Amino acid sequence: MELNHKNKLNKSNKPSGHEQVLEFLEKLEHPLKQEIEEVRKIILSSNDQITEHIKWNAPSFCVNNQDRITFNFHGKEGFRLVFHCGSKKTDYADKDRLLQDDSGLLEWATGDRATLTFTSAKDVEDKRGKLIEVVTKWIEVTKDV
Repeated sequence: MELNHKNKLNKSNKPSGHEQVLEFLEKLEHPLKQEIEEVRKIILSSNDQITEHIKWNAPSFCVNNQDRITFNFHGKEGFRLVFHCGSKKTDYADKDRLLQDDSGLLEWATGDRATLTFTSAKDVEDKRGKLIEVVTKWIEVTKDV
């Protein structure tokens, strides 16, 4: 009986999304690692419905188990956040932008996908308030997409 109980525990011992992200960040080698961790904290603090896990080999933030914002560490100019509606193209891709970006931070690839780039600690600090605003708006407009 004891053995079966342990086996059941081991099968369900998969790390939570939060634990996955912590493990990923612990191993991450990036010149802006502290800035990445700070942006993560800002995103998580902006909305209590946001959860996180690893998707596309980077931390990704979800609402209702739907990926909405994902880190991208490619490139030499820093790191990016990708604001999206999941991996599949939506009906909004070829239409106007999903939200009115008064912050001016987002670079739009399609109507339903944009990026925001960070290049330094000062850049993160300068964008902090507007990042919270953009994340809040993005979560609101994409919750039913």
